[in-house]
Amino acid sequence: LRLNIAYHARILHNLEDTMRTETEEIRDNLKYLSLLARDYPSQAAAASEIISTQALLKLPKGTEHFMSDLHGENEAFVHILNSASGVIREKVDIVLGESVPEQTRAELATLIYYPNEKLPQLKAECTDEEALDHWYTETLLQLIDICRLVSSKHTREHVRSCLPSSCGYILDELLHAHFEDHDKDLYYGQIVGSIIENGRADRFIVRLCELIKRLAVDKLHIVGDLFDRGPRPDIILDRLMRHHHVDIQWGNHDVVWMGAAAGSPICVCTVLKTTLAYHNHAMLEDCYGINLRHLQRMAEQFYGNDDLTLWMPHTDAARGPYTEGMLHRCAVMHKAVTILMLKMECKVIDRNPDFKMQGRDFLRHIDWEKGTVTLNGQVYPLRDTSFPTVDPADPAALNDDERLVLRKLVESFRQSERLQQHVEFLYAKGSVYHIENGNLLYHGVVPMTKNGSFAVERFEGHNYSGRGLMDYCDERARCGYFAPEGSAARRSGQDFLWYLWCGKLSPLFGRSAMTTFERLYIADPATHEEVKDPYYTWYNEEAACRRILAEFGLPGTSHIVNGHVPVREKSGESPIKGGGRLVVIDGGFCRAYHEKTGIAGYTLVYSSRTMSLRTHQPFVSAEKAVNENIDIVSQKNILETENHRILVEETDEGENLRERVHDLKQLVKAYQLGWIKETCSEDCVW
Repeated sequence: LRLNIAYHARILHNLEDTMRTETEEIRDNLKYLSLLARDYPSQAAAASEIISTQALLKLPKGTEHFMSDLHGENEAFVHILNSASGVIREKVDIVLGESVPEQTRAELATLIYYPNEKLPQLKAECTDEEALDHWYTETLLQLIDICRLVSSKHTREHVRSCLPSSCGYILDELLHAHFEDHDKDLYYGQIVGSIIENGRADRFIVRLCELIKRLAVDKLHIVGDLFDRGPRPDIILDRLMRHHHVDIQWGNHDVVWMGAAAGSPICVCTVLKTTLAYHNHAMLEDCYGINLRHLQRMAEQFYGNDDLTLWMPHTDAARGPYTEGMLHRCAVMHKAVTILMLKMECKVIDRNPDFKMQGRDFLRHIDWEKGTVTLNGQVYPLRDTSFPTVDPADPAALNDDERLVLRKLVESFRQSERLQQHVEFLYAKGSVYHIENGNLLYHGVVPMTKNGSFAVERFEGHNYSGRGLMDYCDERARCGYFAPEGSAARRSGQDFLWYLWCGKLSPLFGRSAMTTFERLYIADPATHEEVKDPYYTWYNEEAACRRILAEFGLPGTSHIVNGHVPVREKSGESPIKGGGRLVVIDGGFCRAYHEKTGIAGYTLVYSSRTMSLRTHQPFVSAEKAVNENIDIVSQKNILETENHRILVEETDEGENLRERVHDLKQLVKAYQLGWIKETCSEDCVW
């Protein structure tokens, strides 16, 4: 009896300690709880939110979609976004089944991808009003069934929040209709019939298609490199800005545009050099309003009579035709801005000894009389010896024309409203790396040494490596745009954005050097090699991948999602590295890589049941996809199958929701203790 009494006394004592600790925690959090009480002004309101949040934890995890290295290929991006890398087609096949002809399923999938473009075509195939009404009815019912399937992971409240206000009530009724209920069969039939009769069928079909795409994918992850090479990165960014939930891991092609928008002269020159190399300057002028008139005038003045063979842009026959005059204007500006870029590189290297890029100030290593350049102790003849704007006594100096042109270009980038909106979006939604639901996402590398340890780099008197280096790079990148105008931190940050583009230990670059000068001016292909960071050897080893995961606080069962270096599938290379711990999803999205890789990119889909890699073949055009119902031919490779369906409570969002429940319970307790007064209304009485 004494033992029993002592046992219960201990339980009571522990309970009292717990209650005392809980009470102290509530008292410490009263300021926060008082703010929370504005949203939940009564015990009833807080308890109701606790109930709904705890129920939400038991829903299946939403589908995540991963894309990388888009490089301005807007049509392929939009198609893969619309199709969710095959997820939408899978839903169509599940709902319609194999009893429905393949052609019919393909047409419906294309309608979902491109409702505004495909709808007129399908309507035109109907021979009379009766046939059109029948098609409308059948299509609406099929879309409702597909929409019901993709909404099954979501709460009814969430689905309602995604509905357009103009027709939300009607869509809500149809999505939650029970057609097997014969008492309501006429009711639902009347809704569909009235939609058609009142000429609203087109609008409802478009809204249903958009809703299906909205609900099929919960989160979109972009693992870097939205800019350069392809024709319309601006369209990609416009679409991403309208997306309901997206995060971006910056690539080196992104940060140099961020630096250009911030007003960095070296980044402006670098962006222009790449854009002109791919004959894409019309996008700069037409879409971002960048004024190239001063550059073209100066280029013609100094380089108009040069042999421009080396400076001719890469062209794509599908985007032609190109006239001789178009190519000449592009080539002469290409050369002029490259000389400007080389001069600016000398200045940036001079004022940033931390970058350890001495020796890459190439204009200072040219023998102007012999027409040669010294690189790593070797002397090479120059392929182009015309440098009319370079003063051999001070090669980095700008002449008056160059100073004017550079000032006008920087102003134009700074004043481009649309570019500033896009770059601010990249900062708001982007970072050097991202961790979510056990996946570590980054574009380039975690710099490593030959022995497999994390490489150490010294900046501003401090050593950085691994995650610390990535965090430091993120901080410096933000200084380049957000530090006070004219401050040393802002200029230093802008230089660092350029370093992230091409620096040896930049986590976004991951190579020994950007050999732009060598490829243009030196014929020996041995000088063109960009030696990869040892990371690219070690990431094949599972133990190394586990070390990287541990560095970021993740267990060895997690995954690394990587971009940046195209996987040469046609040479037998696999995108799956490190015993399945790492997957590279850059398979050559950009047209310029298709011949090298043999494919047109990878994407990753992580649902509540599986993680699957999707391999895509080249996309022809949106027009062909709409007219011929041609989807991107894709292969699905299951990387991992869960032994149970992942629920929201097992995700990072679930952890946040549990913390919210904890806070709400504290709020309820504070109400009960009288420390916070309820603001009651009729709505809060049960």
